[in-house]
Parts: sequence; C-alpha cells; structure tokens
Amino acid sequence: MEQELLPYVEQSPSSTPNACVIWLHGLGDSGHGFAPIVPELKLPDTMAVKFIFPHAPERPVTINGGMRMRAWYDIKSLDFNSRADLTGVLESASQVEALIQEQVDKGIPTNRIVLAGFSQGGVIALHLAPRFTHKLAGVMALSTYMCEPSLLASEATDTNRDIPIMMAHGDQDEVVPIFMGNAAYKTLTDNGFNATWQTYTMQHNVCMQELNDISAWLQKVLA
Repeated sequence: MEQELLPYVEQSPSSTPNACVIWLHGLGDSGHGFAPIVPELKLPDTMAVKFIFPHAPERPVTINGGMRMRAWYDIKSLDFNSRADLTGVLESASQVEALIQEQVDKGIPTNRIVLAGFSQGGVIALHLAPRFTHKLAGVMALSTYMCEPSLLASEATDTNRDIPIMMAHGDQDEVVPIFMGNAAYKTLTDNGFNATWQTYTMQHNVCMQELNDISAWLQKVLA
C-alpha cells in the first residue's frame, strides 16, 4: 500500500523549476512557519528553485503532557541520548523520502534537491541523508541534533558522504543546547561526511546573517 504524501506549502519560481529545497519545520510549527523566508533569501530568478515546506503529522508529545501537535517524532525526555524517538524518526524519514520521490517524478533529479530542516526537522534531515541511496545536492541542518549518533557508522551509505552539509546553531540556544549540535557535526565529520559548522549570536531561531549565509550556500550548491 502506497503511503499518503505529507501535505505541504509550495513556493514555485516564475520559470520551470530545475531544483528543489525540501524544508522541514520544528516541533509544533507547520510548513507555513518557514515559507515567508523565501523572499528574504533573495535568490536570483535564474536559479528556478522550488521550495516545499511539508507539515509534520500531528501526534501526542510526551514532554508537552501528551498534547497533540505537529511533530516529526515524540520527545519522551530532554535527555541528550534519548531525546529523539527512533521509531518516529524512521517513519518521518520514510515520508520525506516519498516527497523526494514525488519531485523526482516531476522531473527534478535528486542531485538537484536540498534537504533542509530546523530543530526536529533537522534531526530527520540528518538521519535520512547519510542513509539515502541517491545523491542529493546538499543538506542544511539548523539548530538541530542527531538521533542515535552511534548508529551512523554502521548504517551510513557512501552515496552522500561528499555532499555539502551546512550546520548552523545559535550560541544562546536553550532549547537545543549548542553542544548537541556540535556533537552531531563531529559525528558526521568523524564518519567522513562533508559537514561545516557555523554559530550565530542567537537563541533557538534564525537570524538575518544566517539567512544571508543560507542564500550564499544555496547559490553555490545549486549553481
């Protein structure tokens, strides 16, 4: 049985798109959360990049008293090692894989697709990309961490080991402490992945300097 595609917000360029950014939101947010930043990136029209902002499924979240909200996985505890529920992460990664396939079916090859994610969304991006068997254009992991880092060495494929992985984090982040992001970065580089690490004077959010850097990075990766 084919799984139902996640609903999403789409922002398409004026010309036929030849590249795509699939951007995953954080806990309790929706695809609408990051959509307004597309104009802020000021990408040249010639790039013809389509942006897809999926809505995570609604599920009860343990740390929020079991309240239902949009979440890529349950968070049972804030403990560093068990914050991300692996079962939920795998389910969401599979749903994102289906979104990638939809774009491929529409004529955008995987090597023209950037997988981006903020916080919980970044956890999904960092889980899927190293295990994905088709070449992506790059990965953007913002204010995020890694689910079960000890599994990476045995589960990673070589397909995306050399693609650029941009990791960015606020040095005043109280939601996902910076050491968690840096630990994910180190796990990636220790396993031979092409990750970069950048910090900003901010909390658990994005700032203008970061958006400028994201724009420059996207222009380079999708040139």
